[in-house]
Amino acid sequence: MVSYILKRFALMLPTLLGILLLTFAVIQFVPGGPVEQMVAQLQGRDSGGERAAASGSGYRGRQGVDDKRIAEIRQLYGFDKPAHERFIQMLGQFARFDMGKSFYQHKDVWELVKEKMPVSISLGLWTFFISYLIAVPLGVAKAVRSGSRFDLATTLLVLVGYAIPGFVLGVALLVIFGGQLQWFPLRGLTSSNWASLSWGARVTDYLWHIALPITAMVLGSFAVTTMLTKNAFLEEIRKQYVLTARAKGLSERQVLWKHVMRNALIPIVTGFPAAFIGAFFTGSLLIETLFSLDGLGLLSYEAVIRRDYPVVLGTLYLFTLIGLVTKLVSDLCYVWVDPRVKFD
Repeated sequence: MVSYILKRFALMLPTLLGILLLTFAVIQFVPGGPVEQMVAQLQGRDSGGERAAASGSGYRGRQGVDDKRIAEIRQLYGFDKPAHERFIQMLGQFARFDMGKSFYQHKDVWELVKEKMPVSISLGLWTFFISYLIAVPLGVAKAVRSGSRFDLATTLLVLVGYAIPGFVLGVALLVIFGGQLQWFPLRGLTSSNWASLSWGARVTDYLWHIALPITAMVLGSFAVTTMLTKNAFLEEIRKQYVLTARAKGLSERQVLWKHVMRNALIPIVTGFPAAFIGAFFTGSLLIETLFSLDGLGLLSYEAVIRRDYPVVLGTLYLFTLIGLVTKLVSDLCYVWVDPRVKFD
């Protein structure tokens, strides 16, 4: 086990380096970077990169700005050094968990991540727990009643919910319950007077604000888990040890929850870490934008649009590192759930 963990950690390093190198290389060829944007602002233009793309004959945004000022701007953003030196310097910073400073927000990237984390945690935790609290019992019920009207009806509802994109559902919920009926707020995680409310009123206000975005995220996220639970239970119910347990006189409840449950939940439990982390960092950009929630998804998107390279590379480094560790934890969960699994 220890040898396996050490090997996995050793493989994480080249994987992380490869992702960072590829992203860093792509960034070098993307037009409209911070230097070009600064020059465009000095010339009173909106976007030097767009002007360059339209010209078709190379970048011309620096025309009218002297070379000395261009050199000062490049030095300000650190582009006065060769690309390989900047990449090595970035790796040294990341090794110290120093993710740099935003070009435009003038804050450390780590500080920005911590500021946006409460929104992503709120969306991720509620989506994860509600999805699994609904999906696992529903999957078990569908397996026990396989082929019944209940199974067919719930399958139809689950697939319809899965087919509707979360963003489209969010728009419908926002228009109906936020606009027409005005039962829920249109934006934000809390009200403007949240700090002056009592603790009970704060909890109510918080739940009132997240009701619509969580509903939009949950309805499309538990379909896979529901069907996976159902199929896993059906596969276990048909095995020989279940017939033996029934022949010994055990009740159906004992057979189901004491014997079938442990084996059927192996593929579900082992996916907990990945699903738990993925709920924070994936699939929430459109929901955050729609409901005006300032979270990590919106931070990453705005950083790409504005060419805020320290934020882009810093968040990529953080999310990749978390993803690699989560994958390792998911694999180790196999041993924890099923002792028969041996990595040797």
